[in-house]
Amino acid sequence: MSALALVGSASVLMRESLFRRLVMPLVALAAGALLGGAMFHMLPQSLEALGGGLSTFVWAVAGLYSFHVLEQFLHWHHCHRPLSEHRPLGYMILAADGLHNLIGGLAVGSAFMVDVQLGIVTWLVAAAHEIPQELGDFGILVHSGWSRRHALMYNFASALTFPLGGLIAYGLAGRVDIAVLVPFAAGNFIYIAVADLLPEITTSPVPREKVLHTVTFGVGLAMLLGAALIA
Repeated sequence: MSALALVGSASVLMRESLFRRLVMPLVALAAGALLGGAMFHMLPQSLEALGGGLSTFVWAVAGLYSFHVLEQFLHWHHCHRPLSEHRPLGYMILAADGLHNLIGGLAVGSAFMVDVQLGIVTWLVAAAHEIPQELGDFGILVHSGWSRRHALMYNFASALTFPLGGLIAYGLAGRVDIAVLVPFAAGNFIYIAVADLLPEITTSPVPREKVLHTVTFGVGLAMLLGAALIA
């Protein structure tokens, strides 16, 4: 997952028109994958692991609310807009991205401790979201005046909090009930998909792009539903 931060370097090799065409369908696909992973895998597994009570949904809402607070106070967002529209967020993005990756590592590590198959699905869903995010984040750093080398280095460093979160989850296993972090992560994923990604893919006035984004969003949902039905 940390290595995926390096994919952002591809953004400076693309023409802006190609960047626009590639990233927004990826955002739509990631939105479907995030929502599908939360609804079809993480919440059902959480209900089974936690006994099917109200606590599953309390933790899911807590996860959703925590990311709302993160956005409100750190002004963190997944910048998937054309590079010319980016503002110089610099260190703010790195700090928020590091925190986000730490939470993601805790969530994926917890999912693996509950069930290996759930852990793999959770990682794949998180990775689908990470690729377009890293494309945007790297582009912001470069176009904010950072050299490509420093942007790549610091962006990768902020991603190293992901394995740290996984190691923390592993260390806590057996001492505390880390299964509650799975619905917490599901709430994170639902918030990112609904509050952050979906609004971005609905802004295009071009009918062809609307259709493409709607279809790729549906593909993301269908892929995760199919995986749940096969399992």
